Formats: sequence, C-alpha cells, structure tokens
Amino acid sequence: MHRRHELDLLHHGNGAGGVGTGHNHKAPPRTAQWQTPHRPNGYDHYYHNDEPDLDLVETAFAEGFVAASDPTSFLRLARIPFEATDGEGRRLVLLRVECGTVVDVGSVSPHLGGGSMRYSPLPRRMTTRRQRLHFIYFDGSGPRPLSLAETRTLTEAS
Repeated sequence: MHRRHELDLLHHGNGAGGVGTGHNHKAPPRTAQWQTPHRPNGYDHYYHNDEPDLDLVETAFAEGFVAASDPTSFLRLARIPFEATDGEGRRLVLLRVECGTVVDVGSVSPHLGGGSMRYSPLPRRMTTRRQRLHFIYFDGSGPRPLSLAETRTLTEAS
C-alpha cells in the first residue's frame, strides 16, 4: 500500500477520501462546509465584478505597496483617490492603507442541535494564508474600511 491509500483510509468518508473511494469506486458526495470565517461581508459582490482576477490584483497591490519606497506615489500610480465621494454623496478622505497576512489555524463547527460549537486546530497542510488589504477612509463620522474593489467605485474629488 502506498502513502496515498494510507491517507485515504484515515478519512472515513468525510469527502476527503476514505473507504469506498479509489481506483474502482465512485467517490462519496463531498461534505459541504457550513462556514467560511475569512470571507468578509459582501464577499460575493466583491469578487464578482467586471474585473477578472481582482483577488490576484489585490495580492499584487499589497506586495508592491509594502515594498514601495514612496507609498504616496504608489497610491497615485494605482489611482487610489486620496479625496473622493461615495455613491451616496459623502466626502471621504484616505487616512491609511492596511496590509497584512492572515493565517487560519483552526475551525469551528456546530454541535448537533446548534447550541454549542466544536473547535478543531488545523493541521499544517490545511492552514491557509492570504493577504488582507483595506483602505481606511474617514467619512465625517468615523473610519470606514474599503476594499480595493470599493475604492474603484469612488468618484475622485476635484
């Protein structure tokens, strides 16, 4: 038995392999994950817009911005407005850009009945890393974090 089959036998039908799968057997239906804690509100709208691969563009922006010798000029090259108006006519001014790495190291799932949760640390091969990028604007009443996609909907103030 080679390494792949050894790993398959450890998963017991949870959708990641398991008994009954292999060369001559149909795979069981995959288990649906009920949560995705790292997706922000409005995730579907954020990634389903007119620009293809916006998530890759955002990652490249974060990498370049952190390495830029002149962050202000980098923002100008990327056409990120310093002063803008949102769709509701509110004036926004850019205060800061937040870039960072987020690493998911655990998951939670509800117990049967939903009254409590089960926590599971993730093994190394299941951890995920991604860049987080937010443009923090002030809208007159407080800070307002915007994604790269949201900054592209702003109208630059003259």
